[in-house]
Amino acid sequence: MPPLPDCPLCQRLATMRAANRRRFPDWHNDPVPSFGDLSAALLVVGLAPGLQGANRTGRPFTGDYAGDLLYATLIRFGFAAGHYEARPDDGLVLRDCRITNAVRCVPPENKPVGAEIAACRTFLTEEIAALPRLRCILALGRIAHGAVLAALGVRVAAFPFRHGAFHEPRAGLILADSYHCSRYNTNTGRLTVSMFEDVVAGIASRLAA
Repeated sequence: MPPLPDCPLCQRLATMRAANRRRFPDWHNDPVPSFGDLSAALLVVGLAPGLQGANRTGRPFTGDYAGDLLYATLIRFGFAAGHYEARPDDGLVLRDCRITNAVRCVPPENKPVGAEIAACRTFLTEEIAALPRLRCILALGRIAHGAVLAALGVRVAAFPFRHGAFHEPRAGLILADSYHCSRYNTNTGRLTVSMFEDVVAGIASRLAA
């Protein structure tokens, strides 16, 4: 079950949500639902909605730079089809892929705290359990990586985060690691387009095997 529109679990995020509703009444300003079919083999897990991205549009990674890189790459490797136009009615569809976030509400300065990540873990655990064909999870960043392992009930220390790493936290399930596809990471060179494409290419080849 996804979080309710007025989810009370995190006071700091609820306060920000209320403030955003007053400032931007035409925006989504609610917990952002997952995108894609429950029959997907690939689950992409990001950190949290961006203020002017998913928090505005109501679709994960839609409306900010991270979505430009993510969706272009998913289209290139067959996990999405159509044209990404940074709006939820652009007609883009996911293929054998679903996208969610470790934290469903936009946090101040795009930085959720540990208690907020833990509070949202129930929703990530339920998300993973609801995917009967799930074979791979792509974690975008160290926080998403840790959130996935915690949702799986696996010790985080047993599977250290490393860009480009492929782990098997449980039989038949791959956890792939990438630096988050944020503008900051790409502008600083921490993540290049080719680095990100290499990770998604590795996922595609493993799922095709």
